[in-house]
Amino acid sequence: MPLSVRFTIASDLHIGLPHTILDHPNRFHLVEVSIPSLEVVLDHFSSLDLDFLLLPGDLTQHGEPENHAWLAQRLAQLPYPVYVIPGNHDLIATHRGDRFIAASDFPEIYRQFGYQNTDKLYYSHLLAPGLRLIGLNSIAFDDDGQQRSLGALDDQQIHWLETTLAQTHDELVMVMIHHNVVEHLPGQRHHVLGQRYMLDHAPRLQQILRAAGVQLVFTGHLHVQDIAQQDGLYDITTGSLVSYPHPYRILELQQEAQGYRLHIQSHKVPAVPGYPHLQQMSREWMGDRSFSFMMKLLTHPPLNLPVNQAQALAPHLRYFWADIAQGDAHIQLSMLDEPLRQHFEQFSALDAHGNYAPIDNHTTLLLQERLVSAGR
Repeated sequence: MPLSVRFTIASDLHIGLPHTILDHPNRFHLVEVSIPSLEVVLDHFSSLDLDFLLLPGDLTQHGEPENHAWLAQRLAQLPYPVYVIPGNHDLIATHRGDRFIAASDFPEIYRQFGYQNTDKLYYSHLLAPGLRLIGLNSIAFDDDGQQRSLGALDDQQIHWLETTLAQTHDELVMVMIHHNVVEHLPGQRHHVLGQRYMLDHAPRLQQILRAAGVQLVFTGHLHVQDIAQQDGLYDITTGSLVSYPHPYRILELQQEAQGYRLHIQSHKVPAVPGYPHLQQMSREWMGDRSFSFMMKLLTHPPLNLPVNQAQALAPHLRYFWADIAQGDAHIQLSMLDEPLRQHFEQFSALDAHGNYAPIDNHTTLLLQERLVSAGR
């Protein structure tokens, strides 16, 4: 039978039980809505005939044992399979701390959610006949066991991935990893504000995936709705349930004569108890905290504006990041002079010809039948 599945993605849940939430006045994350937002999403999912749910990392606020335990227990109640991977907020260090789990605890806590047959932080799982998921771990640690600022895959994991891909035949392979593999923002790999969301040595992973015929990668971390494509490799990143616009995705994958058709529909959490106008409130929350972010964007390369000029411009860019985060941005800043206007408008959802082409939230991707260089 041709492959046909319906699945969902919710990313960067940042689950925080009330007593674990730390008070940081300038934080971007609305951790207060983490659990009620998840419940709204799961309630929506209950009305669907789902085959599985993907959670691409940052499951908890900051790796707290009780938040991990709460989430694992909640996911165990769902009537469909769930697959998770760690994010930078889940694994703070290799060792256990006063407020966070050890990295080695993660596979045991989420044994039911992808890690049934491994004690490693990555896995391969057959979702359905002809459909495989590979969950990777992009959280790296230094020699002291502390989390590195950049995401990376060590040589052992790279070797495992190449071996695993070589053993898959006649399957569509999807990869889930927390850090972005393809750039979602102009110059993301090299900008001081964007590079930490990219996987270090991302081109190496891209090369491995393309050689194996992999076309779909699902990521998180950036808290942005975006679909990026580079040389046939799609990186579908999903925004956070604790950041504007609190999005999640419903996807349908169907096998056709010449390949696969992937329908993607995005939704937003409109309200939760205590926040009846979540979308409006959250957008203002982000705008209120945008000044320092915009100052860094304006004063660092490639713009390098003087501080006084940046201070004058930053208030006009109050909603810039919110517009990016919701996906399909259409940036129009006529009040700016060239080349500043051109610089910011390149963040719009434009096609290769410079035309507005929204695909980040609602689109259909046509995928080729998997062709492996070592195979047929």
